[in-house]
Amino acid sequence: MKREIWRETPFSVKLLLTTSFLMNLGFYALIPYLTLYLTGSIGWTLAMAGFVLSVRQFSQQGFAFLGGVMADVFGYKGAMVLGMGIRAIGFAMFAFCTETWHFFVAAILSGLGGALFDPAGSAAFAVLTPDTIRKEVFAFRNVLMNIAVVGSQIVGTALSAVDFTYLSLFAGGMFAVNAILSFLLLPPIAATNTRHSVWESMSIVLKDRRFVRFTLILMGYYYLNMQVFLTIPMLVEDVTHNKAYVGIVLSALSLFVILFQMKVTQWLEGYQQRLTLIGIGTLVMSMGLFLFTFADSLWLLLIDVFLYALGTMIAVPNLVDVVPRFAPKELVGAYYGFNGYSIAIGGSLGQVAGGWVYDIGFKLQTPWLPWTICLVVGLLVAWMLYQMERDTGQIGNDYPKIARS
Repeated sequence: MKREIWRETPFSVKLLLTTSFLMNLGFYALIPYLTLYLTGSIGWTLAMAGFVLSVRQFSQQGFAFLGGVMADVFGYKGAMVLGMGIRAIGFAMFAFCTETWHFFVAAILSGLGGALFDPAGSAAFAVLTPDTIRKEVFAFRNVLMNIAVVGSQIVGTALSAVDFTYLSLFAGGMFAVNAILSFLLLPPIAATNTRHSVWESMSIVLKDRRFVRFTLILMGYYYLNMQVFLTIPMLVEDVTHNKAYVGIVLSALSLFVILFQMKVTQWLEGYQQRLTLIGIGTLVMSMGLFLFTFADSLWLLLIDVFLYALGTMIAVPNLVDVVPRFAPKELVGAYYGFNGYSIAIGGSLGQVAGGWVYDIGFKLQTPWLPWTICLVVGLLVAWMLYQMERDTGQIGNDYPKIARS
């Protein structure tokens, strides 16, 4: 981030960047190794372990809309602190679970905590960050998230090698520390919604046809996004016959974002067609995935992953910047919460359908099948977002007026 932009960034936003980094460090240190712990030490099947993870995700994304609405009504700071505290309890609880139902309670608490702090945190970022530097701040946030992912692999590997209990307590501790930091240092963020009840707020979002359309289209983006957690690791292992290379490829993905995200954002800063940029980024991601069809070595895998990473670098800063441009100022949390359904549905399809198509392609000896579907999804998302921007009109600084009309 440029020094002048960093100087313009308010202290409260810098604090939010810090908490975002720490939360991602704790989250990505625990979640990958939770599956290994459940299938290894506990002796569960992979399907059962996956069910626990899906319960956590549904508990978060399924209730994020309500969580965002409540944050608008009762205040972002309170929702963030409460949500972080609940997730801290849920993550730490994994260390002491002895019965099956214990794990599900911990998963539900972890998800509900996220349903409170995630839309509230995103809304706080949007409200507290000046419009002139918001895209750069969101881009820097994406860099920090990827640094946290790389760091989490080191922490997760080290602590899980000693005892999963320590890893679980570390992850919970990260969220507890964030709750304390936010409570003590984050200035009060007054409730922005003083005119509408919870149900009225939800009704306003659902009646915003443009935003509902945008959220539905984004399901395709998250279909592609979730391949990094399932089919990409499977392909890397199938091509290299070495599980160690999976970590190398995924770390390289994060490293590319760390090195080039800010530069890509600077290159595109004069381009105001935000929806089109999200579509272009999604299309570049899908092209990187499609080229996996021809990857037969580690180097080709890394080249394809770079293209995939480039797509995320184009799409992500614009994706998070666009949501508050749809929303009336008093309903930013509600809009972020509803937008979470694109992750919940699109991400679930990406994991379930993506894995199923990959297996079908392997059985039918058509390895191009899953990656061709990804290319088609990318083309559709790019075309639909371009059409949406053309139908809506100007999407620059005047977009809030259009979206609220």
